[in-house]
Amino acid sequence: MRLLAVFSLCALVLFAQKYAGPRPPKPDVPFLLHADSLVETEAVEAQEQQKKDDILYTVAGPNSPVRTPLASPIFLLRADKLDASRLQLYKLETRNNQREILFRKKKGSARPIRLSVSKLSSDNLYRIEVDESLENGEYSLTPEGSNQVFCFQVY
Repeated sequence: MRLLAVFSLCALVLFAQKYAGPRPPKPDVPFLLHADSLVETEAVEAQEQQKKDDILYTVAGPNSPVRTPLASPIFLLRADKLDASRLQLYKLETRNNQREILFRKKKGSARPIRLSVSKLSSDNLYRIEVDESLENGEYSLTPEGSNQVFCFQVY
């Protein structure tokens, strides 16, 4: 019984602690966490093109100006309208001076890369972690069902 009381007290203390690191200056934009600083991701709207049984999404430019050396990046998001649990991460291919991703209705469609999302504070601050190592290249975080993308490059 005493052990349960001690455990409960420790749990309350842990939940009462507040996040003390850097906070994103803008809501609804994921920021890359680099040590004690934040780097804003490139927020753009992907262009959608329907092709027979496929959907091609393109983003202007061959690569993102936002770069990270981290193979397993961490993001901070102060959510207002954006639902952090609905973000998905995709690898983009560079073709014809633009970044693109192809979704096929049949087999071989692009699949999201797994993310872990945890709430850091009561003011809707979220930590988003990539669950695997990323290869060098172009990537985008996107809310499920939206053409809004937040791009970055791993180098």
